[in-house]
Amino acid sequence: MNRSEIEHLFRGSATPPSRVLPGEPPFTTRPELKGTFGMVASTHWLGTAAGMSVLEKGGNAFDAAVATGLTLQVVEPSMAGPGGDAPIIFYDAIADNVQVICGQGVAPEKATIGAFRQLGLKIVPGAGLLPLVVPGAFDAFMVLLRDWGTLRVRDVLEPAIGQARDGYPIGARVVATIAALRDLFVEHWPTSAAVYCPNGVVPKADQIFRNPVLADTFERILKEADSVGGDRERQIEAARDAFYRGFVSEHIDRFCRDNSFLDTSGQTHSGFLSGDDLARWSANIEAPISYEYRNHTVFKCGPWSQGPVFLQQLAILNGFDIAAMDPNGAEFVHHVTEAAKLAFADREKFYGDPDFIDVPMDTLLSTAYNAERRSLISGQASTRIRPGTIPGYGGAVVYGQEDGSRFQVLDSGDTVPLDEGGDSISIATGDTVHLDVADRHGNLVSITPSGGWLRSSPTIPELGFALSNRGQIFTLEEGTPGALMPGKRPRTTLSPGLAFRDGAPYMAFGTPGADRQDQWALQFFLRLVDHGQNLQQAADAPTFNTSHFPASFFPKRAGLRSLDVEGRFDELIVANLEARGHAVTVGDDWSQGRLCAVARDHGLLKSASSARFTQGYAMGR
Repeated sequence: MNRSEIEHLFRGSATPPSRVLPGEPPFTTRPELKGTFGMVASTHWLGTAAGMSVLEKGGNAFDAAVATGLTLQVVEPSMAGPGGDAPIIFYDAIADNVQVICGQGVAPEKATIGAFRQLGLKIVPGAGLLPLVVPGAFDAFMVLLRDWGTLRVRDVLEPAIGQARDGYPIGARVVATIAALRDLFVEHWPTSAAVYCPNGVVPKADQIFRNPVLADTFERILKEADSVGGDRERQIEAARDAFYRGFVSEHIDRFCRDNSFLDTSGQTHSGFLSGDDLARWSANIEAPISYEYRNHTVFKCGPWSQGPVFLQQLAILNGFDIAAMDPNGAEFVHHVTEAAKLAFADREKFYGDPDFIDVPMDTLLSTAYNAERRSLISGQASTRIRPGTIPGYGGAVVYGQEDGSRFQVLDSGDTVPLDEGGDSISIATGDTVHLDVADRHGNLVSITPSGGWLRSSPTIPELGFALSNRGQIFTLEEGTPGALMPGKRPRTTLSPGLAFRDGAPYMAFGTPGADRQDQWALQFFLRLVDHGQNLQQAADAPTFNTSHFPASFFPKRAGLRSLDVEGRFDELIVANLEARGHAVTVGDDWSQGRLCAVARDHGLLKSASSARFTQGYAMGR
């Protein structure tokens, strides 16, 4: 050591300013959290705080996840709501298995292709009362609480009630959404205006915002739960009954039947959703699907979700040396993008509710099939939508333009021209929330609540929340995997994830982002597994996505050759991608993805959350 270094030692400095400790990670926007007690990561600090408070009170990861999810539905109303959806995937340390709770509601009994055709519609509207499905999130939360949690309904619902009753600082992005919707609310959706912009006044960012009607709804559910006595499970069942067979269902039934509102068709319509639809539905428990990549096993929800797209991309990329590619370089971006194009094309051709159609998942994840798909990737960007061919399976791929007209992709992969560019923006556009929890007992939970957001449908005045417009994902074309049928689940974009490493439970992770979820989350995962980044490094890394496939949401446009990248990519990288034929759009530096993750790593619990939009947060100890 030189004299300066010796002096630093005696002054108590841990290391001289010019030196970096061995093994010290590079700079990240926030630290990767480490501890042994519990970790919560979500897309809003208030949701994370609610979950952490439940862990501190003795609840397990499942209790904390429910409290977090219910709170996010209050404080992120432009992203999710109590009338929305919530697929759940989790690892149960006691049973030593991974399971899925399907919190995706189904199409109403009266919602048929014929009924929409009689209204003169070629496509399900993106917002309003017509695209409503049964709200699935609340029941999914209650099933998780009943079968794997330890606390009462009151314990997990009170944080959400407090935010709704006492108020929370409304976020800038929520305010921007309300401002964009003000005229719609005031002129056509007055029940939403009454809650979010009374007298036509848009709230200011960080203003204390309250939803007392929603607080009343939750408190009435609690009252009915408490009325059955002290048994925890009986209380949970009473809460489920209050929502799906009691006063909540009654108000939903009356609202959809007795009102007509403007929707994205340009017309006013009442809704098909009824109290009977809610009464006959419940969240079901099912097995996940999985794929082995390197020394990891990744678990996703079934093909009623977008989740298998993540696995298909891994299966395609498994034949490339991803570790040898610069994780921020053109080779990496190009290969990952081209794999996404192929996997998402398959999503459109093959995926749907497996209770109604046969989805050939074994073939889609097979070595032979993916070797064939991988061979389609060259050094140039594909200009075609190319679903695979599996004899006896799949259907035509339906996509549209803003006027609601549609075209079909032939099985051969030939296409008609589409508008080049990204997804269109309509009043149906929304976002999503995400949360992950790990506890000291070994449990892991990942949930992606969504739907029932501000843009989806008018607020029900007696309840203080809107309902999910996820029905817009259905097609009105017979013979397609996503064809509308009563009681059928729309193929949701929601995609929570869970992974094992070396055969042991490792990580829960995910992000909001609709069609982009399984692109951004994939990049996060590859940077962890193939490039050795830690959770926060991978969450901070610049992201990209393509819309080179029919969008899930109205009006289902496709952006051929599109590639959106964050501004942190080097100009030379962008030029390289353009030379390969990608239609590159450079966005803001921190504009894509709100990744969250928790992990178990050699006795340590870890967590991270994206710094994007300065809202997501991780906590733990």
